[in-house]
Amino acid sequence: MLEMIKKFFDFCNEENRRKFYISVFLGVLDAIFAGMKIPAAYFAIKAVLENNINTESIVTVVAFMLLNTFGKTAVNRFSQMIQTQVGYNTCAGKRIEIGEHLRYLPMGYFNDTSLGHITSVTTNTMEQVGDIATRAIMLVLQGGITTVIIALFIFAFDVRIGIISLIGIAVFFVVNQWTNRSVAKVADEKLESDRDMVGVILEYIQGIAEIRNYNIISQNNSRVRNAIERKRNADITAELAAIPAVGVQMLVSKLTGVVIAGASIWFYLMGSMELIYTIVMLLCSFVLFEALDSAGVYTALLKIIGKGVDLANEILDIEQMDIDGEQITPKNRDIRLENVSFAYENRKIINDVTLDIKEKTTTAIVGPSGGGKTTITSLIARFWDVQEGKVLLGGRNVKEYSFDSLMENFSFVFQRVYLFEDTIANNIRFGRDEASMEDVIKAAKKAACHEFIMSLPKGYETVVGEGGATLSGGEKQRIAIARAILKDAPIIILDEATANVDPENEKELTQAIENLTKEKTIIMIAHRLKTVRNADQIIVVDKGRIVQKGKHDELMEMNGIYRNFVQGRKQAVGWKLS
Repeated sequence: MLEMIKKFFDFCNEENRRKFYISVFLGVLDAIFAGMKIPAAYFAIKAVLENNINTESIVTVVAFMLLNTFGKTAVNRFSQMIQTQVGYNTCAGKRIEIGEHLRYLPMGYFNDTSLGHITSVTTNTMEQVGDIATRAIMLVLQGGITTVIIALFIFAFDVRIGIISLIGIAVFFVVNQWTNRSVAKVADEKLESDRDMVGVILEYIQGIAEIRNYNIISQNNSRVRNAIERKRNADITAELAAIPAVGVQMLVSKLTGVVIAGASIWFYLMGSMELIYTIVMLLCSFVLFEALDSAGVYTALLKIIGKGVDLANEILDIEQMDIDGEQITPKNRDIRLENVSFAYENRKIINDVTLDIKEKTTTAIVGPSGGGKTTITSLIARFWDVQEGKVLLGGRNVKEYSFDSLMENFSFVFQRVYLFEDTIANNIRFGRDEASMEDVIKAAKKAACHEFIMSLPKGYETVVGEGGATLSGGEKQRIAIARAILKDAPIIILDEATANVDPENEKELTQAIENLTKEKTIIMIAHRLKTVRNADQIIVVDKGRIVQKGKHDELMEMNGIYRNFVQGRKQAVGWKLS
């Protein structure tokens, strides 16, 4: 139990941890105020038994009761406010910290890790931490402290009953450990089922078009249903696992109260305890475990909270790329790969590649699918770090740059464009946050998307759906190009940016790309002949190696992949139904 509490304290930042310590101190005060009912009862019973009810005895009893009532009320108010702040601030802070941490992880992490896992940790798990953790921890601590203080009051009245109380508390905590072990066995399944359910539902929503197209609704509905049922069963199992142990805990507390009451009466009958003390001990037998019973129920949650903290820390412990380089402005934008090799999951994708790309030239990369084209551009932009060799920008190793200063040199237009659920203007501003509306419109005009934006109901203030779902592929591509134009980076990487564009948008998109790439260093991955043939150099990549390099006319004179590629494209264009 204490280990779980320490884990959560360590999880909080310094400011929230300080507030938590204040809350613990207030919990001690609350326990002391709760214990005031015992001396109040003592003085009230004493006055009645001694037939000495006077102003002094009434004031004394009332004073203790007022301390109990107003002290607990005031302390609880401030304590709960602090607990709420700590819980939600910790939750919000860790979400932001995880988001910032993810920015600088190698892209391979996102290939290995399901979206459901990341989403589950940053939503459900952090929600549990914010809503439950602080309340559970404070109830457990406060319950333990209150019980100890009442036990000390009992010792002050009678050492023998105090020893019985300590034995009962010790047995209670032994049973409590059983509760924790029972919950620990099912905590992993509970969290894993939660992660699985989130992942399956996200996949279902994102792939709904394909599910409808191929009429596989029943199969996918079955997956979603199974994931939800697994989550339900895991939650029920976790609850059922704790119920027997919690029941035994409560039985121990009640039996301890019975033993205290019985012993007090026995001591009175034997003449070794005064009547007033006997009555007070009978009252104590009812209140001793009152706070601890509630605390015992919540200790079962500490294990799940601890597992949730572990999941968040697992993400935060993943080693980031070294991003703390220098703030470098390169003397030029020449790019060089020297004997670069890169493997992913023990599978070599890039093998001893050496490549020079001069500033303000166009390099086209072509080759069979899976040959390593996209990986080369990812290594250039340092989405991954090379395992052998080095990548240079302006004569400096890209690892010497701070990540942010390196990214200032690149703009990207990918085949799959992601737009955020925000206004079109703000989606374009991702290229430069501080850009004025005038700059946004100017970039949109160059990207050939101003006209279609103005035809939308609210123009640039139109909110697009998540991922840009309310726009066509060509429209999304042109907004992505407007972003890149606004950023005005000297190096442009185009990853099959025109591969899936419909003919109606092709002219506008081609013009937009021309406006984007003027006086820039261009690296393009392309499958269309017209986007390749005018490149300053064409790189043919196959099985992780550069197998051909040259201009279009030079490569057409050689037997090999490139000439086969061109001839295949020409045959496809000339193909007709007879």
